[in-house]
Amino acid sequence: MKNEYIPGVCNIGPDEIKMRIQAGWIGLVGTVLMGVALFWFEASPYARLALFLPVFVASIGFLQAFMHFCVAFGSSGVFNVSGAAGQTESVEKAEFRKADQKKVIQIYTYATLISFAVAIGAYFV
Repeated sequence: MKNEYIPGVCNIGPDEIKMRIQAGWIGLVGTVLMGVALFWFEASPYARLALFLPVFVASIGFLQAFMHFCVAFGSSGVFNVSGAAGQTESVEKAEFRKADQKKVIQIYTYATLISFAVAIGAYFV
């Protein structure tokens, strides 16, 4: 894959993707640890709904890495496809920023649905 900014499709390169994968793993480990603790201490079904938060962190991280798209960058009108992590360039065209905003909403929607499904599953287990 080329390191190229494509509005609404790709706004991060390899260094940024690695950071999103790390965030996903941190969220996943947090989910497992919290889930084990909640079940070990026989927490109420309502308390198990708190799994939504670490699952959301994991989902956002992995979805951003998989889609090569950072929601923070998309919301801020910047991108970084080839520089070192943290170095960004501005998205100049309004239509490109609008396409990026749509992708941001898509990723947040997917992460919310995944998190909701896991939390509800934990509630009923």
